[in-house]
Amino acid sequence: MGTLEGKIAVVTGSARGIGKAIATRLAREGAALMISDINGDGLAALCAELEAAGSPGAVHHAADLSAEDGAQALLAATVATHGRCDILVNNAGGGVIRPFLEHTAETLRQTIDRNLWTTIWCTRAFLPAMIARQAGRIINIGADSVHTGTYSHAGYNAAKGGVHAMITGLAFEFARHGVTFNAVSPGGVLTEDLQEMMSDNPEVLAKYKMSVHPREVARLEIPAQRFTEMHEVAALVAFLAGDDAQAINGQIHSINGAQWMM
Repeated sequence: MGTLEGKIAVVTGSARGIGKAIATRLAREGAALMISDINGDGLAALCAELEAAGSPGAVHHAADLSAEDGAQALLAATVATHGRCDILVNNAGGGVIRPFLEHTAETLRQTIDRNLWTTIWCTRAFLPAMIARQAGRIINIGADSVHTGTYSHAGYNAAKGGVHAMITGLAFEFARHGVTFNAVSPGGVLTEDLQEMMSDNPEVLAKYKMSVHPREVARLEIPAQRFTEMHEVAALVAFLAGDDAQAINGQIHSINGAQWMM
């Protein structure tokens, strides 16, 4: 029996990367899944992978969650398929990473929409039913660049800072209703994009406008001298989603190889 057997989990932004790793781990722990992303093909592929691995309880719904009606449609699809949501993982993100003064109004709007508004709308959609049942887990995926700075991340940090800040306000307001709110805040994570950046190909380095190679970043800036693996982020999310984390509420949980410490 997995630690999440009998639970229904919704994971946003789960067609690839950290979201896919989270969905895979929650399924392995026994949760039935609703996965969502704007990339419908990626969602279908993940559902097929999960079914082949022995987790047939995954369904998917493609939606733009930066709009309120997209989040409400995801809620409706979840209720129609699974009847409820016990665990909401607000992972949908992405955004435009560039020097602050090179942003346009549109790229800043995209960055805020993809990270902060997706989290706001999904939380507003799924929270009322959790309050009514007096039980639920909401886990936001933030970013440790909010604490460390990082070049070209000011716009992104504005969005992820909001994702972090929601947690304390929500926990204070709704803890008495049996719902917990936590954020997982990764530092550098070895996603598919970062794996590509690890190449020594000058064209790849130019594509990502990197002045310092990621291997040097890991060596010089991360005491563990390596990036966090996606499955390690997923393991922390799975713990926070489980019954043993009932008393953990309103917290930002960094996972970063000691790159930043309180």
